[in-house]
Amino acid sequence: MHESARHIVDLYQRHALAWDRLRQADTGAFAQARLWLERFRQVMGAGREVLDLGCGGGEPVAGYLREHGYALTGVDSSAALLHQCRQRFPEQQWLHADMRGLALDQDFAGILAWNSLFHLSPDDQRAMFAVFERHAAPGCALLFTSGPAAGEAIGQFQGEALYHASLDPGEYCTLLDTHGFEVVQHVSEDPQCCGFTVWLARALDYP
Repeated sequence: MHESARHIVDLYQRHALAWDRLRQADTGAFAQARLWLERFRQVMGAGREVLDLGCGGGEPVAGYLREHGYALTGVDSSAALLHQCRQRFPEQQWLHADMRGLALDQDFAGILAWNSLFHLSPDDQRAMFAVFERHAAPGCALLFTSGPAAGEAIGQFQGEALYHASLDPGEYCTLLDTHGFEVVQHVSEDPQCCGFTVWLARALDYP
């Protein structure tokens, strides 16, 4: 595992405002992500409770869902980014926590890990599927991004190494199946969504 994996939380805490500004300014990327959020909403059906893992500063994703009447519980390890969430959307619930150990006494109609899961090490990603299962109501929609193939990729943000990792697509399928989800749609390096590899799954209606 690359050394930068151990510093991802600190990086986002140090550069929270720069990251938040970038997310808000990148309107083109969000316009493309909106297509997946609309599919996510369709899978959720009538459910209104959404768990956003790695919510960042709340814009633009949480803002979009709030506008459509969803009740949000956002989780992030950066206190500075959560401060932005609370300033923007004080009526929603924002939790300063590490999503890897999350155990809320609540289940949700939708779970998001948009551009957050892939910052975890491969072993931590594997463990996250139990977290998804623990918080999924029957029929829960799960939307997350990954890399297109197994491996690590080290980017840059504010001059620092930014860690990304992915499992093999077949392993994601196995983990989803093991934890009670079925794949609704999977697109590798989606040309209509900034080249992101996107997974949309649905929790089975029975245990």
